[in-house]
Amino acid sequence: MPARFEGRTAIVTAASRGIGLAIAQRLVAEGARVVITARKQDALDEAVAALGGPDRALGIAGRADDASHQAEVVERAIGTFGRADLLVNNAGINPVYGPLMSLDMGAARKMVEVNCLAAVSWTQAVHRSWMADHGGAIVNVSSVSGVRPAPGIAFYGATKAMLIHLTQELAVELAPAVRVNAVAPAVVKTRFAAALYEGREEQVSAAYPLRRLGEPEDIGALVAFLLSDEAGWITGQVIVPDGGITLTGGV
Repeated sequence: MPARFEGRTAIVTAASRGIGLAIAQRLVAEGARVVITARKQDALDEAVAALGGPDRALGIAGRADDASHQAEVVERAIGTFGRADLLVNNAGINPVYGPLMSLDMGAARKMVEVNCLAAVSWTQAVHRSWMADHGGAIVNVSSVSGVRPAPGIAFYGATKAMLIHLTQELAVELAPAVRVNAVAPAVVKTRFAAALYEGREEQVSAAYPLRRLGEPEDIGALVAFLLSDEAGWITGQVIVPDGGITLTGGV
């Protein structure tokens, strides 16, 4: 692995497993130190051990949409590793499935808080404490359901579409010192997405031109590129790693 992130520190939300952990692993493999968040400390402790221990990683439990948690994470990132160069807003929830006409409004409001507003709040916290003076790079993890209709998870897709628009607005506002991009994956094999393929993976993947679902490592590699200096002339973009599924009209 190249040492593209040697001397840099990344904050990755929702990173005790799945896509978030794969992103953290890729960044550590390329020289970064990472601060990861999730709801449960025991899961974070396991992830920190997998990332190489306290010399390479710090895990702090809390809710992604809790402003006090966000402030603590940024403060401890700078206090422990001396900086906060990179931010990955990976936290997202989807507690509902079904048509919009039966959507629970309480759940919908919570989804907006976690999937959209928290990304802005995390960005504010990191920008205020580090990036405003030192620059940096941010990647927001959206979804292919944010770029085209996705029946059954329509409101989740709407929040991810909002995250894409926020990415573009932030890219304009924070340039030139801070770059902001997004990834919008199709189905990736994680616990979060298990209901979309579990027990029928072969059938689901048959619709993809590349004939397979995504792996967390696919997204980790892409996010690492967007955070790196090699992507230094890329901002406000939404990359759709999808195995080709949107070419055939699917999600």
